[in-house]
Amino acid sequence: MFQIQVSTSINGDDTEFSCEADETLLDVLRDRLGMTGSKEGCGTGDCGACSVVVDGRLVCSCLMLGAEAQGREIETIEGMADGTELHPLQQKFLDHAALQCGVCTPGFLVAAKSLLERNDDPTEEEVRYWLAGNLCRCTGYDKIVRAVLDTAKDMRKPAKTKKPAAKKRVKA
Repeated sequence: MFQIQVSTSINGDDTEFSCEADETLLDVLRDRLGMTGSKEGCGTGDCGACSVVVDGRLVCSCLMLGAEAQGREIETIEGMADGTELHPLQQKFLDHAALQCGVCTPGFLVAAKSLLERNDDPTEEEVRYWLAGNLCRCTGYDKIVRAVLDTAKDMRKPAKTKKPAAKKRVKA
């Protein structure tokens, strides 16, 4: 098979790679680029462990061909932290013990970040609906949902309120 040359942006960095025509984006990320955060849980798009964001849209990287990344902007779990500083979602997952074996965690984090970028004040129902494409065999989901809701609360910008005008003193 021939190799396809791909130019893309991954986590804000211009990236070039070559891949086979039938190679998934997940395989490219893990095997060619050494970005092993995204996991293969099912290979059929049912578990969400390989979730990435492509041009602002949450996708299962096991269902996308690497060649389809041409000219796209891709965000992976590796781009979530800022150096050694964890993203607030990552910290809340730790604080709430919202992870156990860790296979599903990167997908949940990427999906939750995608949700909070669209809706900074989701209800519990909205969080559960948004994360329904991600499966976990260990946590029972409640701690994950609580971590996302707690992050949303902490990340919301306070509503801008006008300060009352200062009262002027009137001399009698």
